[in-house]
Amino acid sequence: MSETNMDITFMCPNCRQEMVVDSADAGRDVDCPACGSTITIPEADPANVRQLNPIASSAAAKEDRHYSVPVHEAPSEVLIQKPNPPLDAAAKEGEKKLRIKSIRRVDCMEVGHDLFDQKVTEFLEHIGEGNLVNISTLSYTHMDMATRQLITDYGVMIVYKG
Repeated sequence: MSETNMDITFMCPNCRQEMVVDSADAGRDVDCPACGSTITIPEADPANVRQLNPIASSAAAKEDRHYSVPVHEAPSEVLIQKPNPPLDAAAKEGEKKLRIKSIRRVDCMEVGHDLFDQKVTEFLEHIGEGNLVNISTLSYTHMDMATRQLITDYGVMIVYKG
C-alpha cells in the first residue's frame, strides 16, 4: 500500500469531530474546523487507515480543500443559553441563588374550583421555610376569553433561595 492512496480517519479529542486527511499529513498540527483547538494528526495505523480507490486518488481527481476557521479576538458570543437548573438540582448546589416565582390565581382555576391557596401552599412546602425570602401580593389585569372583558385578579410573587 503506498502512502498516497491512504486516508487517515480520526476524531478531535476535544469535540469528537471526525476528520479524514491524507496519510502524508500525519504528524502535522492543524486547527479543528469544528472547535478550533490545535490537534496533531495521528500516525497511520490499521485502526485509522482506509485504502482509497486508485482512480479517486489520482492527481486529476484530487481537489484541494481549504477550510476557513473563524478567528475572534475576544471570546465569541454564546448563542445557546443553558436553561436554569430544575429546583431540585439548584437546591443541591452549595451557594443558593435568589429566584422568583409568580403564581396567578387565574392559573390555579380547575373546572370552577379555586385551587390558588393549595398551589401556593404546595410550592412553599416544596422550597422549605428556610429558603423563603419574601412573599408579596400582586394584582394584574387579563382578558377573559369567554366574556371578552378585562378582569382584575390577584396572585403572589415569591422570592426564595434555590
